[in-house]
Amino acid sequence: MSNIKKFAVAATSTLHLKDANDDLMYADGPDGNPDKNKPMRVNLYGPGSKQYAQEQAASNNKLFTRLKKKGKEDQSAEGQAQESADKLAALTHSFENISYDDLVGEALHRAVYLDETLGFIPAQVNAHLSDWANFTKPSAKN
Repeated sequence: MSNIKKFAVAATSTLHLKDANDDLMYADGPDGNPDKNKPMRVNLYGPGSKQYAQEQAASNNKLFTRLKKKGKEDQSAEGQAQESADKLAALTHSFENISYDDLVGEALHRAVYLDETLGFIPAQVNAHLSDWANFTKPSAKN
């Protein structure tokens, strides 16, 4: 018999961001060129975490509230973008080597996720979050 818990996933995972050309992103070094020692990464709470479960419950509650209104309230594009950014911000543990103006913490996360010109970032984050394999623990054989 084998203990099933050995297959449990990690609560968090790290995503190395890619730009719109699908190239890995790095922060600028002192010379202004990308510094390969400074990957631009997002640390995310995954589907096996309490944070993910809380966010899913909150999203379901919002949807249920909208459905109770029987479609009387259409959500604007801005409202949808804000809701999506809020969800991703709630599932973001931290950023590495990423800045946006002078923002920090959750305000930084929301600003990045809301910026339409950076739309490739939330797309990557959503794809990463939807794949349980990204949250598997490294094998002891490695």
